Amino acid sequence: MKISALILLLSVITITSSASSPDVIDSLLTRLESKRASSSVQETAAEGVLNRLLPFHSHSFLFKIVPKDVCGGKNCFLIENYGENDGPEIMIKGTTAVELASGLHWYLKYWCDAHVSWDKTGGIQVASVPRAGSLPRLKGKGVMIQRPVPWNYYQNVVTSSYSYVWWNWSRWEKEIDWMALQGVNLPLAFTGQEAIWQKVFMDFNISKDELNDFFGGPAFLAWARMGNLHGWGGPLSQNWLDHQLNLQKQILSRMSELGMVPVLPSFSGTVPEALKKIHPLANITRLGDWNTVDGNPKWCCTYLLDPSDPLFVEIGEAFVSKQIKEYGDVTDIYNCDTFNENSPPSNDPAYISMLGAAVYRAMSQGDKDAVWLMQGWLFYSDSAFWKPPQMKALLHSVPIGKMIVLDLFADVKPIWETSAQFYGTPYVWCLLHNFGGNIEMYGVLDAISSGPVDARISDNSTMVGVGMCMEGIEQNPVVYELMSEMAFRSEKVLAAEWLKAYSRRRYGKTVRQVEAAWEILYHTIYNCTDGIADHNTDFIVKFPDWDPSTIAASSSGKQEKVLLPFNLRPSRRFLFQVTGSTFPQAHLWYSTHYVVDALELFLESGNHLKESLPFRYDLVDLTRQVLSKLANKVYVDAVTAFQQEDVKALHVHSKKFLQLIKDIDLLLACDDNFLLGTWLESAKALAATPSEMRQYEWNARTQVTMWYDNTQTVQSKLHDYANKFWSGLLEDYYLPRASCFFSYLNKSLRENEKFELEEWRKEWISYSNKWQSETQIYAVKAKGDALEIAKTLFKNYFG
Repeated sequence: MKISALILLLSVITITSSASSPDVIDSLLTRLESKRASSSVQETAAEGVLNRLLPFHSHSFLFKIVPKDVCGGKNCFLIENYGENDGPEIMIKGTTAVELASGLHWYLKYWCDAHVSWDKTGGIQVASVPRAGSLPRLKGKGVMIQRPVPWNYYQNVVTSSYSYVWWNWSRWEKEIDWMALQGVNLPLAFTGQEAIWQKVFMDFNISKDELNDFFGGPAFLAWARMGNLHGWGGPLSQNWLDHQLNLQKQILSRMSELGMVPVLPSFSGTVPEALKKIHPLANITRLGDWNTVDGNPKWCCTYLLDPSDPLFVEIGEAFVSKQIKEYGDVTDIYNCDTFNENSPPSNDPAYISMLGAAVYRAMSQGDKDAVWLMQGWLFYSDSAFWKPPQMKALLHSVPIGKMIVLDLFADVKPIWETSAQFYGTPYVWCLLHNFGGNIEMYGVLDAISSGPVDARISDNSTMVGVGMCMEGIEQNPVVYELMSEMAFRSEKVLAAEWLKAYSRRRYGKTVRQVEAAWEILYHTIYNCTDGIADHNTDFIVKFPDWDPSTIAASSSGKQEKVLLPFNLRPSRRFLFQVTGSTFPQAHLWYSTHYVVDALELFLESGNHLKESLPFRYDLVDLTRQVLSKLANKVYVDAVTAFQQEDVKALHVHSKKFLQLIKDIDLLLACDDNFLLGTWLESAKALAATPSEMRQYEWNARTQVTMWYDNTQTVQSKLHDYANKFWSGLLEDYYLPRASCFFSYLNKSLRENEKFELEEWRKEWISYSNKWQSETQIYAVKAKGDALEIAKTLFKNYFG
């Protein structure tokens, strides 16, 4: 790029506004409000949420949109008494339909002890809601709840693959209802973008066939979008592209009716190889390898168009414009993560500033009011590159108020504290929490209940929202309910007290043992303070691929001490020992014997709560958690026996490990929400042809097991990244793997030979590839009594 052109570009984009951050945010909010649906449309949309949630109360509530001046200039909801008996009983006012739905949810929680969760984490509990005509009355003039910050953001750029990939409109409608009830008003909307890209690239003379090697398969689109891989799991059929585009239009329509501001994608620079042939002089480079086994260019090393090239702005403008043409003028906020896990080629601040300016220009050429929403993950994951000069250069490369940063991992590693509040750039305090869509009971409730408040009231705060950015949803409902409430909390929440009300709402009644159990869980499982990003590494679902002959047996390590109130300290002396630093270790941040006691309290509550679906989910999940941690200890015992050449002990411990896998599978089969079959059947349901059905099932099986590539003797670097505790997966995938591994250990001792690591790998990788290509049908309906099976397993292992 010529120097004169560079100077011209920088002169257009450099910050010229002297307005303060609050001023520009207020201006943005005013502009976005002008795009909202009419009051009548939003009120009707809120009524739709009510009708789907509580059809027998469709006339019990009256909704009304009110201006912000009624709420002191902020977004809020107001809950008031209205009529009695036959007509509406409760009036809910709000500045948007999201506020109306949030007000409904707040009333149901705090006046009716109801509970709303994802279906896969127990669903709703509305049995405690009185019948129509008998709803609880409010004292005085009612309540007004304001948002302390404007936005409640939702989703991660990979959630679309880990959780949403196989959804139809019916499932999306439920999710958007859940968003509205939780107060989400700034959701990511990434569905269907490949259809837009197809139209854009065809305008640049790239054929449909040439895009087959560019798009990833359905279950891997998130990483193809980010430029991490290309072609893996593909190609995408026209049926898929068209279906997803139509689905996106339904999603955006409903979001807009509810007054949400969807965040659309923008151009990050990843391009098909064909573009390099069409524009040989364009500044297109090939990225480095991202987690392949051998750097196979068939999957890795995607092509990146440098933002400094004029073609970058041209393509970026075309993409944004095409979205507006397809969807209408629904937003001004666009996500772009050009540098996410892909560092710029130079750390020169001037160069980085130029790149950032070009990225923004590509958006603003398509939408003159565009605002760049960027994940701040790079500032944590690549902190060695993004020092203060480089951070400032990127953050200040666009006009103030034209960039919003997601402090993605603020629940554990807040960047706002060490970056002078992102050097004046508005940001959203986010909970990341989940990696890979894993199933693991985990959280830091105290950080959630205080972190957003600390950030908002800090000196020179630039915080403009809270957000939930988990990689996968439908797990740990307690974490997401508390985090959602922080969008409406101006003061810190006492988590211990909040949990008492939570358990009462979730199960529909107060049970003393369950309250005590949740207090234990609060101090243990949901008090992870070790700063480690939790990713389930339990040995059942992420089996260590190693040769135990090469590492000396280690002594038992100590568990983290947990201080509990005296009356909660257990008499049981059973401990799961964790190993020293020489062994591969599963993540363990709490003393497990306390959690065994919590499980016992849950079991004691079973007869009072066995009809509650949320209770059953939590019982199964907690039992799974306890048994999986026990299995970690048993695995270590088995490997230690191998290292001590104790054939008998190895047989005993390996047999117990395998039995634990079978027993956990049996337990998970008792709940609809822990079944492999649901995931596979939802994938196949989107197919239009038999070949698509095979492709989609392979995508679904591969993502949760060994993705993305492997050789005959080397597993994928990402094997088990998206591991799941699902019935069917344990029995037919994790069990054969462990059995194969232990058989090689036994053979080594019996025959006094070296452990054949490479031979074990060959056998296992061959089995895995075969399983990924199979079409065996798995159950989609639960079987068995969860409470009775959990009691039996508790007695067998801890009685």
